[in-house]
Amino acid sequence: MSSGNDDVSTLVVARASKRVRRKPSTFVNDPPPHNKLEQNLIRQAIQNSRLEMTHRPFEDLKVPLGPVFYPTMEEFALNPLVYINKIRPVAEKYGICKIVPPAGWDPPLCVDLKSTKQFETKNQKLHRLQEGITFGDGDEYTPAEYLKMASETSLRYQESHYPRTMSNGMKTPEEIISLDSLEQDYWRMVEGYGRKTSVEYGNDIDTAKFWSGFPLSERGRAHNGTSKRSKAVAEPEFGTDEYYKETWWNLNNISSCPGSVLRHVKCKITGINIPWLYFGCLFSTFCWHNEDNYLYSINYHHSGAPKQWYGVPGTREDADGLEHIFKSNLAAKMRDVPDLLHHITTMFSPRLLQRAKVPVYKLTQHSGEFVVTFPRAFHGGFSFGPNIGEAVNFATPDWISHGSDANERYRSYARTAVFSHDRLTFTLSHFMKEHTHESVTLLEKELERVIAEELRLRTRLLEQGVRDISSQITLPKNRLDQLDEDSADYDDKRLCFSCKHVCFFSAVACECSQSKVSCLRHSHFMCKCKTNRRYLMIWSSAKEMTKTLERVKERRKILGKKVVQHIDLTKSSLTSIDKPLSTESAPGIDEDLMRHKSYNLEGDLSLKSFSRVNFPGNKPRLRLVLPKH
Repeated sequence: MSSGNDDVSTLVVARASKRVRRKPSTFVNDPPPHNKLEQNLIRQAIQNSRLEMTHRPFEDLKVPLGPVFYPTMEEFALNPLVYINKIRPVAEKYGICKIVPPAGWDPPLCVDLKSTKQFETKNQKLHRLQEGITFGDGDEYTPAEYLKMASETSLRYQESHYPRTMSNGMKTPEEIISLDSLEQDYWRMVEGYGRKTSVEYGNDIDTAKFWSGFPLSERGRAHNGTSKRSKAVAEPEFGTDEYYKETWWNLNNISSCPGSVLRHVKCKITGINIPWLYFGCLFSTFCWHNEDNYLYSINYHHSGAPKQWYGVPGTREDADGLEHIFKSNLAAKMRDVPDLLHHITTMFSPRLLQRAKVPVYKLTQHSGEFVVTFPRAFHGGFSFGPNIGEAVNFATPDWISHGSDANERYRSYARTAVFSHDRLTFTLSHFMKEHTHESVTLLEKELERVIAEELRLRTRLLEQGVRDISSQITLPKNRLDQLDEDSADYDDKRLCFSCKHVCFFSAVACECSQSKVSCLRHSHFMCKCKTNRRYLMIWSSAKEMTKTLERVKERRKILGKKVVQHIDLTKSSLTSIDKPLSTESAPGIDEDLMRHKSYNLEGDLSLKSFSRVNFPGNKPRLRLVLPKH
């Protein structure tokens, strides 16, 4: 049943225009400009921070390595969410982890590198990444044009920074370009020890409009694919062309994977269930952030030079620690832009985190490898040269409590969520057969919290004189079998004027306005009218909500009797896990170092991994200002 209704459009809010649903990206428009004094204060705070860190010359940054996992062929054949849940108790302690597919994994790169279609880029000023300034627009490029520009830029940097050799023609260790040397170069520039530098980053490219690096499913597993399902089709054999189309490790498919919470989100949301593609160049940066709605994310490196990742565990303590550093350095700017951190335009050194006792770990992601980030875990990083990557979100049932935390956080500073948490929670309660004892326990806990608050506030408002007009109007029922485009559009029309929360169960309106609605928490702020002019619209009755909760409780009891041995997710959530000891090494490090011991960066800088592409002969548009020693 569709949730649209013309009569309710008048009562609730003017119908929103049809739009492309997108995950929030880098903000294009600057907030209200700061006066010169405030800009100087921001720069002075950063300068003071730099002076406080050390009075000596730039010191090399040392960050411990995060975990690397090597699934066997049998493990990799599993649903990826099953494997990720298997490694989660260890991996989530670091905030990020790397997954290396077994030998034989070699998906084709499906980006049309010969396409004449151009994508936009963002111009990033590395020396100002600590200031949180909005990225300007870079040039537009075809894939071949961008990779050519990125390669020539990298080679130019190499020639200007690592040119000197010994008399016998051998380079000294200090003059060999390496991942370690480039990492130190990067932070030297970000921390302000180098000259002004800017790069162009092809980020957040919509794979629905451009290209995905993976082939598209023909079995209805991808939002952008096709559906040619037969009644019973065996899974394709590992390594075949069909396998790469249909495997759940294909980022186009993973949100629809069995057991995925997001499989019930049928509307297309770029970056959430539609992957984003990324064209990177030397030092192009993905700034500190955690995922929308505190979702998981998975990033695949298709081809080219490696990426350097940094991650902070998703515990409340550690996430708050990073935000405290952020606010300390940008307090003046955040007065006007309280959600500046969500603009994803700020990068500061892990050195600041280490000095504040906030744990931080790093990973180097090579082509053919996955990186997974965990709920609420902040992460960021940069590229070592020309590359192509792809990323998307996913959620396992243990995410429910994290989604609740994100929902409350967004309401605190009026940030619109990418989808209604309340709607998705109640949708999950209508698919009991998909739940385990652990996931249904988390779901029950969240439903109890949401329903108790909803019914308590309804009672209070009615006692204060707000009228319940539910019996006088016909409101469309909330669709609970899936979150489709109509449902999402309808949710957009009932956002609280104050906290931007979707008023899913009920909303308060007033006779003075045909467009403004409020959640039950903030109705007293919506206008100065007397209480008896306000009215309550209810989509979900108390009886319906209570019945839903009872059904979930019953399912939990049934599953509880069947469970002989299990790990209770409520006891292993990120608020209670033990942090890794500083003296311990993350799993998989030694094997990872051995695998890449002979890696030669110069091959990726010169585009040898893209050797099949005929690059244009025209001179690339170099917009970079490169510092010199």
